[in-house]
Amino acid sequence: MSLVFRSKDLVQTPSLQIRLVCWIVMRIFVQFLHVPSHSNRKLRTLAKGLSPGLLRFGGTKTDFLIFDPTKDSTLEERELWELQGNQDICGVSSTPFALEEQLLIQWPIQEKLILEEQYWKKHNTTTITRSTLDILYNFANCSEFQLVFGLNALLRKGNSQWDSSNAQLLLDYCASQKYNMSWELGNEPNSFRKKSGMYIDGFQLGQDFVHLRHLLSNYSFYRNSKLYGPDVGQPRKNTQKLLRSFLKSGGKVIDSVTWHHYYVNGRTATRKDFLSPEVLDTFITAINNVFQIVDGTVPGKKVWLGETSSAYGGGAPRLSNAYVAGFMWLDKLGLSAKLGIDVVMRQVFFGAGTYHLVDQNFEPLPDYWLSLLYKKLVGTKVLHVGLKGADQKKLRVYLHCTNYHHPKYKEGDVTLFVLNLYNITKRLQLPYYLSNKHIDEYLLLPHGKDNIFSRSIQLNGHVLRMVDDKTLPTLNEKPLSPGSMLGLPAFSYGFYVIKNAKATACI
Repeated sequence: MSLVFRSKDLVQTPSLQIRLVCWIVMRIFVQFLHVPSHSNRKLRTLAKGLSPGLLRFGGTKTDFLIFDPTKDSTLEERELWELQGNQDICGVSSTPFALEEQLLIQWPIQEKLILEEQYWKKHNTTTITRSTLDILYNFANCSEFQLVFGLNALLRKGNSQWDSSNAQLLLDYCASQKYNMSWELGNEPNSFRKKSGMYIDGFQLGQDFVHLRHLLSNYSFYRNSKLYGPDVGQPRKNTQKLLRSFLKSGGKVIDSVTWHHYYVNGRTATRKDFLSPEVLDTFITAINNVFQIVDGTVPGKKVWLGETSSAYGGGAPRLSNAYVAGFMWLDKLGLSAKLGIDVVMRQVFFGAGTYHLVDQNFEPLPDYWLSLLYKKLVGTKVLHVGLKGADQKKLRVYLHCTNYHHPKYKEGDVTLFVLNLYNITKRLQLPYYLSNKHIDEYLLLPHGKDNIFSRSIQLNGHVLRMVDDKTLPTLNEKPLSPGSMLGLPAFSYGFYVIKNAKATACI
């Protein structure tokens, strides 16, 4: 079978061709017992590997979060802050052993909570202190990420309007510290009634965002800061109605429209779901539904995936944290860029559940390495690619200009990434006019007897592991001779950089 790169797609001017690819960004699950561990050097090294990007502090718990500037920090926070000191905040070598040990003890408890909380009808209020904010901001800043902070939308006045008094206290403190942050208000407002017994319609929520934008404008430091929302859940009928009403009321004051997507329920998901072209294609329908609403209310407004992963409810055990999860993740990145999603926020970088990129022992999982390669190789311009001789639903291909920041590649190079959902090896042939080009292969395969259920991954035959707590491994390519076929084993995925392609849209 052969790839088809229509020549007109490679020579279009950037103004016609350019479409921002998905920046891989991370969201920290809000568990305040875990916050101190974020200064762990290994964790920071892993985070920095995926920078630049956004670090979202959001989710259900932020709608039950109160900032108390008068409350003392916990003993653990004080110990960490004293360890860091105020001189070289990004130079801390590690987390105190006792705190790391506490995190490992707490992990199973928090994992149970995250699986149960989707069925809770009552959540307890949590207090955040100045020290917690300091640690969170400095982790993001030292990892070269922009912090996106979710404000509590369930604080309400008698007339159902948002009570912004606590948000103002938090803004006062962050502005005094000159913390460069972006903002959200509320998480999945379509489920507020289920979580809190409180119903807030789209029009009122839009007015709340208008109020927040006005509040931000009162701070010289936040006058031009970004505001994202409304972080609605899956775009089903009632959620679509809420989103449309919100955008009519407050859509003009937000910088990007955010929504959430998961393919399947983590409790019932199967291997078949993770390898199903039909399941992967449900994402296309969801994107089209959101864009139809946005284009009809605030045309031209950017659309982001504000939270996403494979399976909701904490992920699917033995699936969401394994090699097989990469099919959902890589295809989502390819489709998002192709269909116009500007940013994808991955749930979750580090935290309880099974959809994390880094596990409880601070070890990167297959989706982390896949994300790292994507960031390194895939550029911000999307090109068109087709196939002859294969089912394009089972052999899924995406083509981009190569990331021009990569030291080995130059303008005009293109990056192809392919997912093989067939149970046999598939071979691809480049178009004739590219048959004399050198190709760098980055083939990702599972490592070990667990095959696609493995939590370990190899790149071109070499297992990917951190060199030490401060050093990521070199992601070495495998050079292919001009005219070579691109071979993908059964149930595999990989990247191919076509060097000296001289794609006009990439110059």
